[in-house]
Amino acid sequence: MYTSFFGLHEKPFSITPDPRYLFMSERHGEALAHLVYGVTESGGFVQLTGEVGTGKTTLVRTLLLNRMPDNADVAVVLNPQISAHEFLLTICEELHIEVPAAKDSIKALTDALNRHLLAAHANGRRTILVVDEAQNLAPAVLEQVRLLTNLETAKQKLLQIILIGQPELRELLARNDLRQLAQRITGRYHLEPLTREETAQYIEHRLRVAGALGEVMDGGARIEVFRLSQGVPRLINVICDRALLGAYSQESRVVTRRLIRRAAAEVSGELEKTSTLRNVGIAAAIIAVAIAIVSLASLFDGSPLTTIEQAVPVEIADTERAPPVVVVEPALVAATEAREPSLMEQIQMAGELTRRDFALSTLFGLWNAKFVNGSRSSCEQASDAGLACLSRRGTWNNVKQLNRPAILTVFDEDGEQHDVVLTAIHGDSADLSIGGVTVTHPVSAIMEYWYGEYLLLWRPPGGTPVALMPGIRSNEVSWLRTNLGNIDERYATTGSDEYDSELEGIVRQFQRDHRLDVDGLAGQQTQIIINSLLASDGTPRLMTPLLARE
Repeated sequence: MYTSFFGLHEKPFSITPDPRYLFMSERHGEALAHLVYGVTESGGFVQLTGEVGTGKTTLVRTLLLNRMPDNADVAVVLNPQISAHEFLLTICEELHIEVPAAKDSIKALTDALNRHLLAAHANGRRTILVVDEAQNLAPAVLEQVRLLTNLETAKQKLLQIILIGQPELRELLARNDLRQLAQRITGRYHLEPLTREETAQYIEHRLRVAGALGEVMDGGARIEVFRLSQGVPRLINVICDRALLGAYSQESRVVTRRLIRRAAAEVSGELEKTSTLRNVGIAAAIIAVAIAIVSLASLFDGSPLTTIEQAVPVEIADTERAPPVVVVEPALVAATEAREPSLMEQIQMAGELTRRDFALSTLFGLWNAKFVNGSRSSCEQASDAGLACLSRRGTWNNVKQLNRPAILTVFDEDGEQHDVVLTAIHGDSADLSIGGVTVTHPVSAIMEYWYGEYLLLWRPPGGTPVALMPGIRSNEVSWLRTNLGNIDERYATTGSDEYDSELEGIVRQFQRDHRLDVDGLAGQQTQIIINSLLASDGTPRLMTPLLARE
């Protein structure tokens, strides 16, 4: 209906999985790498989990269509709500195995499958089983899955199994009666939703694949899509599809934030809530004074003080833009003079100073690096300083574990986005830099407005972030060996610069001990935590590292 109006040759936001529209975010790239690694190794399990609509099925289809080895035979089970007997029968049918006369016998089906796998192995072919929606498998079927991994030669497993499921699959496999199955999983990856930047890139990617030549959605609309969808691709598709239809009905060539909100309200079945956004822009010097005044005022009525550790305005190298307009909202200041100001009141007073560029300038400054607004991307500038970006959505414990200052993206009651910098954690409270002013608030107050999106900087051992995995040789592998041994003698190992099976086992143990996804691959998060556990070199941290305190 609306495709010709926008110059598209097809609908760009269909929810049907289509590998042509696969957007390879950093997380999707890592997930696909895990799947490819799994199908190119012999035997065992690979587990891919993610929330509903995060793109698991699209990744699997991409794997099957474009990344499978030429010598692979694949069986796909899409309906896991079946019995153990039906499960085996489905596999035999998928692999075109002649079903034995006694097809009601699980033993007869297993024997037929084993004969087929041995023959395929003798002919140099690999057999791969993909089970989608695996969280719905009954325990009896999961036990049958485990038994299938017993089909092996003297040197290797005959069947590679990929389990795809929602987060409930992790909980299911954590059951004590399924520990034998969980122990055989050689690779795990949990697919997170997209970040704000990735959501905008995802929207642009799908529009371009569908034939868009000009701007179809403005910047405000893309930000609103992220706020309402929280980066879940399926929700992004539903909201954007409805918004395009709404724009077409109004003969609007560009989708705006208002259209996105209306589309989301229609999709959710709720009435659109109107809100009045205040236009408050406050210069850095004024906001430092204002926050200080309302914070110090709490001393006079005996209420606890929100601390101000510095009142130095942040500076950004930007020669093209004038400073923010100095506008103080008297009602907001007056309302907080008699009590401790809340986090959101401080953010609202900061106004324009909670933009991403101000936060980036603060974050770079903590690393003694300079951020230049309007220049190249922040991650490119970080690379020039020997740093790397890590953008994720996670929990407060994830941020604590990584132990690096981070930009937290928070949202106010009107849905407006603000970026603040987490600079320190003190138990149940934390320090935030808001427009260059450092304030302290309870973690619970921060969690009220933060939905898990963060960006941090870290220093890769070789200057460039590289995922370390079995089979590679590099100086970074030597770094990995040395520092694991420095952290704990249990991780000590002798060897070359090769990532061998011994080092892979040690990495798995380290990941188990620190509650990471146990995949034996030393990716960015594993490397950051290794650095964080060491007493080092002036690296900015949220908390003093353990080894530094000993």
